[in-house]
Amino acid sequence: MTSLLRIDRTPSLVGKVLDFTPTGFLARLLLVSAYIVGGVHKLGDWPAAVAEQAHFGLTPSALWAALTIAVEVIGAFLVLAGRLVWLGAGMLGVFTFFAALVANAFWAMPEGPERFGATNAFFEHMGLVGGFILVAMLTRKGKDGA
Repeated sequence: MTSLLRIDRTPSLVGKVLDFTPTGFLARLLLVSAYIVGGVHKLGDWPAAVAEQAHFGLTPSALWAALTIAVEVIGAFLVLAGRLVWLGAGMLGVFTFFAALVANAFWAMPEGPERFGATNAFFEHMGLVGGFILVAMLTRKGKDGA
């Protein structure tokens, strides 16, 4: 009975999935997927990309749009390529941190559903930042298959 209650051990099936070489790549792909989609979408609709930056008060908007696209595409590529992962994860993590500060400033909003949504979005983005830190750490130690 005692062995059934041991939750400090990784179950065999879970261990096999985690040790399966493609799992590291798939995890990195899932982590950067929103940045790939966002970057490609912005590339395909430049006026909307510029308008998005203007909406958040960033000027010159075209410069910020170009920087956003570059960070999203290059950062995601580096993470997926398994080369300079620390740099790609760092680019996306720093970008995500500052984007959350700009786009989800819940502390400056009055109480209500909009503040609730912005609070959730802010902390979801902080979770992504943590994910990028972990990817950089694991890759550095060679544990993710990169």
